[in-house]
Amino acid sequence: MNTVRPLHEGWTVRPADGFDVPDGIADRPVGATVPGCVHTDLLAAGLIPDPYLDDNETRLSWIGRTDWIYETTFDWADPDDARVDLVCAGLDTVATLTLNGVEVGRTANMHRGYRFDARTALHTGRNTLQVRFDSAYRHAEAVRDQLGELPNAYPEPFNFIRKMACNFGWDWGPNLVTAGIWQEIGLHTWTDARLATVRPLVTVDHTAGAATGRVEVHVDVDRADDHDGPLTVVAAVAGVRAEAVVPAGQRAAVVTLTVADPALWWPRGYGEPARHTLDVTLHRADGARLDTWARRIGFRSVRLDTSADRDGTAFTLVVNEVPVFVRGVNWIPDDAFPTRVDRARYAHRLGQAADAGVNFLRIWGGGRYESEDFYDLADERGLLVGQDFLFACAAYPEEEPLAGEVDAEARYQVARLTPHPSLVLWTGNNENIWGWHDWGWQEVLDGRTWGLGYYLDVLPGIVAELDPTRPYWPGSPYSGRDDLHPNDPAHGTMHIWDVWNTDDYLKYRQYVPRFLAEFGYQGPPAYATLRRAISDDPLAPDSPGMAHHQKATDGDLKLQRGLDAHLPAPRDFDDWHYLTQLNQARAIAVGVAHFRSHRGVCMGTILWQLNDCWPVTSWAAIDGDGRRKPLWYALRHSYADRLLTIEPRDDGLALVAVNDTGTQWRPTVDVTRLTLAGEPLAKVGHELTVPAHAAVTVPLDTGLAASGDPRRELLLAAAGDQRAWWFFAEDREVDYPAAGYDATVEPTDGGLRVTVTARTILRDLTLYADRLDPAAEVDQAMVTLLPGESARFVVRTGVDLDPTALTRRPVLRCVNDITAGSDIAAGSGVAAGSDIAAGSGAAVDA
Repeated sequence: MNTVRPLHEGWTVRPADGFDVPDGIADRPVGATVPGCVHTDLLAAGLIPDPYLDDNETRLSWIGRTDWIYETTFDWADPDDARVDLVCAGLDTVATLTLNGVEVGRTANMHRGYRFDARTALHTGRNTLQVRFDSAYRHAEAVRDQLGELPNAYPEPFNFIRKMACNFGWDWGPNLVTAGIWQEIGLHTWTDARLATVRPLVTVDHTAGAATGRVEVHVDVDRADDHDGPLTVVAAVAGVRAEAVVPAGQRAAVVTLTVADPALWWPRGYGEPARHTLDVTLHRADGARLDTWARRIGFRSVRLDTSADRDGTAFTLVVNEVPVFVRGVNWIPDDAFPTRVDRARYAHRLGQAADAGVNFLRIWGGGRYESEDFYDLADERGLLVGQDFLFACAAYPEEEPLAGEVDAEARYQVARLTPHPSLVLWTGNNENIWGWHDWGWQEVLDGRTWGLGYYLDVLPGIVAELDPTRPYWPGSPYSGRDDLHPNDPAHGTMHIWDVWNTDDYLKYRQYVPRFLAEFGYQGPPAYATLRRAISDDPLAPDSPGMAHHQKATDGDLKLQRGLDAHLPAPRDFDDWHYLTQLNQARAIAVGVAHFRSHRGVCMGTILWQLNDCWPVTSWAAIDGDGRRKPLWYALRHSYADRLLTIEPRDDGLALVAVNDTGTQWRPTVDVTRLTLAGEPLAKVGHELTVPAHAAVTVPLDTGLAASGDPRRELLLAAAGDQRAWWFFAEDREVDYPAAGYDATVEPTDGGLRVTVTARTILRDLTLYADRLDPAAEVDQAMVTLLPGESARFVVRTGVDLDPTALTRRPVLRCVNDITAGSDIAAGSGVAAGSDIAAGSGAAVDA
């Protein structure tokens, strides 16, 4: 007998007695969804406002300071001679579990599963299970009072409890301290023995021509008290079968399988991510099957090249003996309430990442160890994953009660994630080693522990013991040696945050990091997202709702500093929204192109960040409602397999062609200096040969690349559909003509096709269809056109959109519409002189 009975039905939740809660909540239990949390249960019952709207978050802080009691009843038929365990995949966080009035367990860690013996507390008939969650705030503050205050980037006690740190608020996230049964819970009935853990350790030998795959299946078993005899473990994968005996009285075995020339798992862009089903079964000596386990694994090797060279110390991820340039994004929890992120939402978000050219996701250390759905989808799509251990932006005590929890959590998660070929790197923490060096911690700590023992001893020891097939790196950033500054660009991994915090984004070009694990620039979410989440009327950059949904210190001042450096002054909120989104996209495009142009020295960039957990002005490419910001389109261009870029080099300019495909690229590139009217002034053609996985740099002749009239000239490098632009002056200084264009709108499958033909240069033309239909999506953005050129925008929508509104401000924008006399009219005006075709094909003379 080996069965699992989920306990997900019939739950209620109520506040414990003695807490100050609003009327209507204290006097009755509320139906609860399991898995779930208190906030989502109260929201579903209509007892609290949506915490994501306006400043509702601030009125819900009492939830995190209240104890909560979950309760359900269920019928049970007592099995004979069986072990029965209450299995909890995730409890958030400080829980006491009682079954029929008998305490069966306590927890204090959101990040690991628990198993409790429930056999003696169960009885035939009706049973009552209660889970009481003590306030995470109260628990964390008590541990802080016991151990002493430690340095922290935020005034919250998240470093004194093993819970999702960003629950306590971050510079992009709300303070919503949750409690609840956030993962599966149920009763596991078994006899004789069960598979406690299965760790498939996969290696590939590439030295003999054809690859040879090897799987060591490490198995730990639990035995019932009355069963001490021998057991057999059988494993099978890719047509190979093997078995091993667990001798009497022992609890572990290793089954080794060797597979000749298996189909390999490759990361996105390097080959197919082949997977193979690994089946493991546990048998009694008489052959009776006691337990089964099955996962899809991948045959691939992975290592870090950290060899010294003339530029410092490399940090290159090598998969199947092929060096990979990481085109990455940082991943945060996709919702402040993780149970709202189902497999379909993960699939959509990871699809958005892949469509932007991403091949690597770093799971940041202030969130969670991601779900089986996340990792399975990453495996399926060939997306590489780096998982931080969950320590971020604070000093963490190495004493009890935290030390034991850290050890148990790390062992649980390392073992859990071994089957996933997408997981290629464990990292010890986010910015804590850097914090110790540069954030004034040392004087405050005065010799007390702060987490270094975890990062240099405990965590690498656990990875080496349980999964030596994957590399471990102590921190992000980290330079690899104690005698180096942890954020040294010449060694290991680096974060760049002076850009954004204090410096302009052009400073990216002063850095050539070996591996850039964080860099980013802010911009607001989509207009439709703002209008759903914020009721300010009118919207303004500093209106109350906008201010509440800007969590970064001096965030709006930094946005304004960026606008002042590069772009014309906005006249109203619509201009501000377009320009700040554009500036965010441009900042990252400048950075990525520069770093990729140094491919070979720099071997990876990981943008901060892909996603948001709620509607907020932030560094994300995809906002809290899942809408793609202009940054997403810029990232898709900058992370393309092949990239042309014009870069400053040695007091001049250079053309750089980057080829991240497995085949040679031989483009013919014409580089032309033009007037803003599109008149050619000088032109040079280049026949390039770019090897696979390489970059080629060609200095540009000064007669071509030097402008005598920088406000009225530009450079264009073109090869087929590849384009790279260089403007000699900032947009606020360029002598743009007022924007002029003609536009047509016609129906197409699933929406509309908008064709814009330029009569003047149109700089970074973007169509914001979500202003007319919140569900609308557009296929491209930030298109620059010379006079006479056309761009076609496909708008996916199920709504009949007004063609006139679709082709004028504030829906259709470009930089040079912020000019008196521009044809892209403001306010209630129309695109003067434009031909706008309606859905029927009739031309409308505007």
